[in-house]
Amino acid sequence: MTRRSPSQVLLDRFQHPAQVIVTAFAAAAAVGTGLLATPWAAESGIGTRLIDAFFTAVSAVCVTGLVTVDTGGHWSAFGEVVILVLIQTGGLGIMTLATLFAMMISGRVGLRARMWAQAETKSPQLSDLRRVLGNVVAFTLAFEALTAVALAARFAFGYGEPPGRAAYLGLFHAVSAFNNAGFGLWPDNLVRFAADPWVCLPIAAAVVVGGLGYPVVFELRRSWRHPHRWSVLTRITVVTTLILLLFGFLVFTITEWANPKTLGPMDAPGKLLAGFFAGVMPRTAGFNSLDIAGMHPTSWLATDVLMFIGGGSAGTAGGIKVTTFGVLAFVVWTELRGETHVNAGHRRLAATVQRQALAIALLGVALVIASTYALLALTPHSLGQILFEVVSAVATVGLSTGITADLTPAGQILVALLMFAGRVGPVTLFSALALRDRRRRYELPEEKVIVG
Repeated sequence: MTRRSPSQVLLDRFQHPAQVIVTAFAAAAAVGTGLLATPWAAESGIGTRLIDAFFTAVSAVCVTGLVTVDTGGHWSAFGEVVILVLIQTGGLGIMTLATLFAMMISGRVGLRARMWAQAETKSPQLSDLRRVLGNVVAFTLAFEALTAVALAARFAFGYGEPPGRAAYLGLFHAVSAFNNAGFGLWPDNLVRFAADPWVCLPIAAAVVVGGLGYPVVFELRRSWRHPHRWSVLTRITVVTTLILLLFGFLVFTITEWANPKTLGPMDAPGKLLAGFFAGVMPRTAGFNSLDIAGMHPTSWLATDVLMFIGGGSAGTAGGIKVTTFGVLAFVVWTELRGETHVNAGHRRLAATVQRQALAIALLGVALVIASTYALLALTPHSLGQILFEVVSAVATVGLSTGITADLTPAGQILVALLMFAGRVGPVTLFSALALRDRRRRYELPEEKVIVG
């Protein structure tokens, strides 16, 4: 009888790729917690409370941006680098990095490892995985570097930062932006740069591109001049993203135009820039150039909607994804027209895609409602503030009305778990708990039920 290695035994314990993804993210959060709890990670040289280290590590690896302590003021350079590594790791995906390391060490990847990475990157073909992973990493690093250079130049020449400090600020915020994390190194996040297009626009561009999703970005790179060749995925993602960006820009600009706590004191160009930036950030980046707590409740509600929808599939954004929202919109339109099949452009959407979109949306709604109820019972804050915090955590956005640090330890743990669930995805999380697939081997008689 052949003796099995410990690695083979470990692989057999995780038969489903989703189980490995959940375990890997949990392991990364645990390592990050341990590092951030050490005295070297804090500016004061005193070990950070475990709850704060845990919350920050989960927020970083889940590319969210919610914090219980000031990132730039509390953490040392070592702590900030740990956060940056966690953000990059969470953005690229644990399984993507694991597969790349396996390729570098052995020169080849086993079938099961390729299946795990495919589940993380949403790559359509296992045979294309090596090329896809290489393109993902190369594009990520290149775009982050380009954004970092633009930001570093602005910090150096526009704000008089020393070259080394400017380069560090540019790199940190470029990685945080592209991965839709929203961690900032200033106490007010980016409020001081609200009217500066040389800071806001590069960050907004990185957020949008990172949130589109790698399949869409690569297809646009190949055939951006020929929209008629785009796949249904790319068409739904691009069109829905543009509509939501326009919606956010108009809502925030019009609603907050005269608000003395947000856009009111700015001139017209500054208001337009800040309104656009506020419309981009719910794509699921937690940067803010306006005081969220000072916004009108109507702006909070619009932000809740945008955060819940999120960004593109297979990207760094969270939420239920714009493709899910787009598919459901096509389903509703088809039902209103009384048609039999759901069509998007010149293609018919598979019934499995429709069911998946419906399941993801309903699971997301259920998670938000249940978590809002629980957090209301644990904290004294208002429904509007709690709902905003919950949606921001579930959608891995990172925007907050300022109540995160004031939550009870139980409330902070709940929010951390919501960030984790939002990053790995409800479907991935729940499927990871299933030990085996269950398929019905027979069909029941059909019966129509009155709905509505």
